[in-house]
Amino acid sequence: MAVIEVKDLVRDFTTGDGLFNRNKRTINAVKGISFHVEKGEIFGLLGQNGAGKTTTIKMLITMLAPTSGTCRVLGYDVFGQEKQIRHRINFIFGGEYGIYRRLSARDNLKYFANLYKIDKNIRDKRVDELLELVELSDRADTRVETFSKGMAQRVQIARGLINNPEVLFLDEPTIGLDPLGAENLREVIRKLQAGGTTILLTTHNMYEADELCGRIAIIKQGELLTLGTPQEIKSRLTPRRVVEVARDEITLEDAYIQLVKGSDGQ
Repeated sequence: MAVIEVKDLVRDFTTGDGLFNRNKRTINAVKGISFHVEKGEIFGLLGQNGAGKTTTIKMLITMLAPTSGTCRVLGYDVFGQEKQIRHRINFIFGGEYGIYRRLSARDNLKYFANLYKIDKNIRDKRVDELLELVELSDRADTRVETFSKGMAQRVQIARGLINNPEVLFLDEPTIGLDPLGAENLREVIRKLQAGGTTILLTTHNMYEADELCGRIAIIKQGELLTLGTPQEIKSRLTPRRVVEVARDEITLEDAYIQLVKGSDGQ
């Protein structure tokens, strides 16, 4: 069953200078991409900075309306049926966005639980469980403004799980985490998948994508370059590039670099 359906998805932005919108021009951020994500799948969306990954996610989480094309989550259109989607999904952006630095970790989670109208008795138990999950129980009542970047990111991870989402969107979630923290988050992602959560992940860490994702789409400048399992994508490396690599094992990073550079005709 497809939980996420994207077909011929387009998103344009119009820019201009000053009050009279002079030098008006259109930026094509997403150019007709198509893919689907099955229930319980971890699906990777990879690409360079500016490729259109975050714009695509913002459409899928109902923050942006598509210019054209089909974009459905849990069977509902992201533009026009937002209310049927929002309480069943959540998202985590890389960095420290989406939390309040002058509140404690616990108060942040309580605040977002209240937004989802979670019953107080369930809320408090859920908050304690999530603080333990991200290893912040001992700093639960400390203001986030005193936290390191990695600790603040762990609060955001807990915030993204507060409503026990059916679909979780992760946009470079391990930014700011040290290697142990990143591995702990990958273990959380595996547990969520085992529990039936569907996950769409963007990352620049090719090891992370290879380890976690069942299938991967690679996009560049808003266009889809390829889609398949990590092994299928690695198998598309050309013989010339295989010789250049000169290693026993071809990595996803090798294939990614060739695909992105090759689309420039190099």
